[in-house]
Amino acid sequence: MKRELARLISGQIFLHACMTGMRMATPLLALQQGYSAMAVGVLLALFSLTQVFMAIPAGRFTDRHGLKKPVRFSVVVACVGAGLAIVWPIFPVLCFGALTTGGATGITVIALQRHVGRMASDANQLKETFSWLAIGPAISNFMGPFFAGLLIDHAGATPADASGFRAAFVMLSIMPLVAWFWIRKVQEKPVEPVLPEHANNRVWDLLHEPLMRRLLLVNWLLSSCWDVHTFVVPVLGHERGLSASVVGTILGSFAVASAMIRVVLPWIARRLQEYRLLTGAMVCASLIFAVYPLFDSALAMGICSVCLGVVLGVVQPMIMSTLHQITPDHRQGEALGLRIMTVNASSVIMPLIFGAAGAVAGVSVVFWVVGTCVASGTPQAWRLRPKHASHPS
Repeated sequence: MKRELARLISGQIFLHACMTGMRMATPLLALQQGYSAMAVGVLLALFSLTQVFMAIPAGRFTDRHGLKKPVRFSVVVACVGAGLAIVWPIFPVLCFGALTTGGATGITVIALQRHVGRMASDANQLKETFSWLAIGPAISNFMGPFFAGLLIDHAGATPADASGFRAAFVMLSIMPLVAWFWIRKVQEKPVEPVLPEHANNRVWDLLHEPLMRRLLLVNWLLSSCWDVHTFVVPVLGHERGLSASVVGTILGSFAVASAMIRVVLPWIARRLQEYRLLTGAMVCASLIFAVYPLFDSALAMGICSVCLGVVLGVVQPMIMSTLHQITPDHRQGEALGLRIMTVNASSVIMPLIFGAAGAVAGVSVVFWVVGTCVASGTPQAWRLRPKHASHPS
């Protein structure tokens, strides 16, 4: 791994950990202050909501300004959002912190992914580079909540008192500064000039390309698998009479498996093309969803969870590699923003649909319907073969 890529991954870990720590700490504080589960649900939705509306403008901004300016802006916004919660740990400020840290993370992800894609010289390097980059969120998903939880429980006079939460918010507000420490010395790539004939392009023009439509469809289907697993497994575990700790272990095994496969993915990606890995992921995910509701034991559900984590863990790097090959250099940030917008919009809307469908037909049917949809989209993944790559830049 190149030193510059290691710096980018380190910066991503700390900025993303700020958001994941806030996503764990703010609901706990809101519940402690007496707010309802509905209010907490709204609070959690705000972490994704900003990215739905800011993703495309952020992508255009990164196309014009490169890496450091968007990241510097994100660092300031994240520090302000987490820092205000130190001074005023009240529900409206927690909502503001959710909006700012979620939005800052989204902007940073777009800028980093665009920069990393431009570092690669061919399709094989694209796959390997994005495989390494995908390890960052897996680490930060553990690091942010873990250290925030330690401070909440042990930094105050009593567990989960106001001082503990303030200490957690102090740590989370420092993390974006650490991210900037790692990223500030990364060498900026030249900004692609926008030709006059491209000056008035709209983001929806990207959808005129059939490969882009297929990519977004495949990405949405596989992201829905992630969402439905996170949403339905607690409900399914409750129906099976499993304890909260067992359900948490099942979900945790999914996260660990998705992280571990990304460690070895750079070597796998050298030998298999993106469309083959994506097609295999869709086939395996649909099969797992078909049998998942049939098992009653925690062990069997845990095995299914691990298998699904391995399958879905390979998806994002392959999606990112394909996206950079089918998108013009001067619009890659915009295309990344379009992808993030669709993923986060799905994360906001799909749980509502899953909940309604589960209440009417049962959660097992939700698994089978989503699995069928994923299986039906498999031909689109098989046809996701770039005719020519936009690299080297």
